Amino acid sequence: MSYCEYVARLPAHQPSVHRDYHDTQYGFPLDDDNELFGRLILEINQAGLSWNTILMKQDNFRQAYDGFSIEKIAAYQDADRLRLLNDAGIIRNRLKVNAAIENARTVLGLQEEFGSFQAWLNHHHPLSKEAWTRLFKKTFRFTGGEIVNEFLMSTGYLRGAHDTDCPVYRQVLASKPAWLCSTGNEIPK
Repeated sequence: MSYCEYVARLPAHQPSVHRDYHDTQYGFPLDDDNELFGRLILEINQAGLSWNTILMKQDNFRQAYDGFSIEKIAAYQDADRLRLLNDAGIIRNRLKVNAAIENARTVLGLQEEFGSFQAWLNHHHPLSKEAWTRLFKKTFRFTGGEIVNEFLMSTGYLRGAHDTDCPVYRQVLASKPAWLCSTGNEIPK
């Protein structure tokens, strides 16, 4: 079952973090480097856990990681690591916490070289899923194939976030995700 089918089956009268994420975030391009990086943090933290767990904690992640400020996270020291590892509102995994900090430092270097994290992504787009995974594994920590795939689909760099008959699909198309613009596809009428 696709994510679109799963969300469509949720009771309409009940609030759902999945419906909100599906309808307003999943597959839509992000122009802000901090938001792009925040999405990468969330995807890394989802590894081995349910996406529901991450969505329920996403506000806690945003608060714990200084609004996903790349600059602030890159400056974290041992006291910050300890604070994060003791924060029950997020995933307290040493490898994931360390990855967020090291990856923030890496993104600072990419921003210096390319102007922004988004420009680095755009510089390498389009790549196959396999090529993206190799690039991310070479560049970042804790970025396996599933993490890379979901990060790129969720931010509009790879197609597949929504079924073509999903009502949100047309909204994603209208936002001109990178996968659409790079393939020469036109928005269907």
